[in-house]
Amino acid sequence: MQVEMPAGTSALLCARVLCELIRYDLLFACRGLRGVRRVGQALSPANRTGVSTPGAGSIEIESTICEAVRSVAPFYWKPIRCLQRSIVTARLMQHHGIPAEVVIGYRPTPFFSHAWVEVGGRAANDSPTYQKRLQVLERL
Repeated sequence: MQVEMPAGTSALLCARVLCELIRYDLLFACRGLRGVRRVGQALSPANRTGVSTPGAGSIEIESTICEAVRSVAPFYWKPIRCLQRSIVTARLMQHHGIPAEVVIGYRPTPFFSHAWVEVGGRAANDSPTYQKRLQVLERL
């Protein structure tokens, strides 16, 4: 089941993004990456029943959520790294019925790593170049 986003909810969505950013920081501070990872697995598309391939309306919701995360990030009191941004984005998408998953990729030499969100095999919140150039380390 997919939840429609009513018009005029951008302020509420931005507040939700801020709450999710704080939630991530608290979980990471208390439990480390294991705590954050556990939350990602609990909400992963594979563990949700009844979630299907995203429809045409979900693309609009995806872009609205990605834009809200981009809008709030400069006002957060600390730098937001790709993993935090991706986990927050995926949680919000999953809340709206979109089967999003966080992908962590890396390049061994010279070492580089990055996290992004995929929906239906497509990079939703980042450049698709990362999908092509990085090896997948884990999917949350």
